[in-house]
Amino acid sequence: MVQVLTRFFLIAVTILLSGHGRLEAASQEQVFSGPQVGEKLSPFKVRSVFEKDGGKDLDFVGAANGKPIVLIFVHEVNRQSISMTRVLTGYTASRVQDGLATGIVFLDDDATAAENQLKKMRHALTPQSPIGIFPDGREGPGSYGLNRNVMLTILVGKEGKVTGNYALVQPSLQVDLPKILQSVVDVVGGEIPKLSDLTGMPAMNADRSAQNEAPNLRPLLAPLIRLTASEADVEKAAAALEAKAADDPAARKEVARIANTIIKAGKLKDYGTPKAQEFLEKWAKEYSTAASKEVVAPKGEAPTNDAPK
Repeated sequence: MVQVLTRFFLIAVTILLSGHGRLEAASQEQVFSGPQVGEKLSPFKVRSVFEKDGGKDLDFVGAANGKPIVLIFVHEVNRQSISMTRVLTGYTASRVQDGLATGIVFLDDDATAAENQLKKMRHALTPQSPIGIFPDGREGPGSYGLNRNVMLTILVGKEGKVTGNYALVQPSLQVDLPKILQSVVDVVGGEIPKLSDLTGMPAMNADRSAQNEAPNLRPLLAPLIRLTASEADVEKAAAALEAKAADDPAARKEVARIANTIIKAGKLKDYGTPKAQEFLEKWAKEYSTAASKEVVAPKGEAPTNDAPK
């Protein structure tokens, strides 16, 4: 058995406070998930969900038999991950006649519950793309070394080896998709399509971009995590932030991202008083759960909040 290289998930976000309590900067390090470029794509089995042989075992890598392949591991179901999966597989499905294989692998600790939920959100996925659930848990195939802290791991391969690896914490159609498409045409040929020509690509007008932009929560977070804040100050700041989050899904998502980043980096005790830290822990759980249930529906269809538990 081929020995798997050690892979690290390195997300270190530093949120700096100035003398006035403003959040100044954040940075994110490189993330690793799955076999790297040049490593072997080992066969593994998933349970089919939608095909005529639903419930049977599939082997995407084995079926490709060395031909070009795109594997998409969905670690977390939400608007970003499903939108990226739908648009990318809409393109890969159009290249089947050129010998390109596609496999979508959903990862969940409860495979049966995941299957039931996926059937409810079938309309949000590309009909022609094979979809399966890895039956042995969220970690995925042991030899792949997948990182459960990313939303998507996308692998492009040919001749049984990885030619492109994309571990996406916050998938972006504008930023990440062109790089992935480049890897795809590198193995299957052709020209990189324009994003605007891809099926399912949302209209990227100014209003939409503004809507998707992460809200600026610095004025609300700064008084909450000020080291000199009294308990009353923290309660007041927390109430203001929760009021904002109650009416704004983007705010909930951003609070969850910031809180989880601080906690995963082991820096929670560096931010504010113990009372403030209690709120950060609370929001990391509550708002992450809410965000994970929000799934993008295709153009012309109502969105669904169904997601595997």
